[in-house]
Amino acid sequence: MNKERKIEDLVFGIRTVIEAVNQGKTINKVLIQKGLTGDLIKELLVLLNQNKVLIQKVPVQKLNHMVKKNHQGVIAMISPVAYHELDWVVQTVYEKGEDPFVLVLDRVKDVRNFGAIARTAECFGVHAIVIPNKDAALITSDAIKTSAGALYKIPVCKVNHLNSAIDFIKGSGLKVFACSEKAKLTINELKHNGPLALIMGSEEDGIDDKVLNNSHVQFAIPMKGEIASLNVSVASAVAMYGLQHN
Repeated sequence: MNKERKIEDLVFGIRTVIEAVNQGKTINKVLIQKGLTGDLIKELLVLLNQNKVLIQKVPVQKLNHMVKKNHQGVIAMISPVAYHELDWVVQTVYEKGEDPFVLVLDRVKDVRNFGAIARTAECFGVHAIVIPNKDAALITSDAIKTSAGALYKIPVCKVNHLNSAIDFIKGSGLKVFACSEKAKLTINELKHNGPLALIMGSEEDGIDDKVLNNSHVQFAIPMKGEIASLNVSVASAVAMYGLQHN
């Protein structure tokens, strides 16, 4: 088994995974062996599609590496916490008389970075973290440990399309800021009060151009050192603090 993954995050076997879905377990994604056929696997695929669970077809070698026992070609990655609906979170914050603060993460895949970002977000009063269904870090025991338990406290909203989520955020009265090294405006020049959303991208790929262009304001974090780049969790901390104190 992969040393990075704790066994309690995994459920394997076709009938066991079917039962996990029927019991309402929050599933990050299901890995299915390529070429697997049969009536039972068809039943599982229908159930997963009905529940909008992410499916990934993989070689059997990957499954064998993750689980040494008889997995029957199917492994489900169970989330330790439930995901939330973005519209419900935003509405709840408004009903409390507060200004929503939403953090959107685009292609942040490293589990420990994700956990560190969640820890900072909880400290700075972020009401929700939005992540895409694909190309995003999963909520695992490692992520929760790195977050110092913040992922038990702050709602995480998994969406099929980030731009659709951003459109909803904008329609709900939030001003959307995107942190990008390409921006000419710096965080020191920003002035904002009220509901807001912050988009952060991975340090490898940044923010997707379509997502970036869907923001209201793009800004950069000025740096003086020769390296001129920050780890995404550190950049997120600077951006969250800066937006709240400018």
